Amino acid sequence: QLQLVESGGGLVQPGGSLRLSCAASRFTLNNYAIGWFRQAPGKEREGVSCISSIDGSTYYADSVKGRFTISRDNAKNTVYLQMNSLAPEDTAVYYCAAEYPFSTLQTMCVVPQVWRGYWGQGTQVTVSS
Repeated sequence: QLQLVESGGGLVQPGGSLRLSCAASRFTLNNYAIGWFRQAPGKEREGVSCISSIDGSTYYADSVKGRFTISRDNAKNTVYLQMNSLAPEDTAVYYCAAEYPFSTLQTMCVVPQVWRGYWGQGTQVTVSS
């Protein structure tokens, strides 16, 4: 079964850091744009950061710009999201998704509903003192 698996979530104090991983099983991520999305209780799923399969370009939501960094390691078939300076408002379930690039990265990243390829099961990130 083709799937994505997220890991690395947990409980962290404000100002702390976490690194999330998104690993693919039985397919190669090289040809896919990869996105990280999050959903907090009572809120809609939102795009956090995405990385292109074409040129490695990246997109970040304004709320995480300067604090989060997305990267991909094709040799390990894994995409990472390094999250620094975490704040309570970053608390959410974080999901990764893979989709063939069909539009600009920003266009894809701000609309989670267009990602119809593969989704992971999510990993909980809780920022609290």
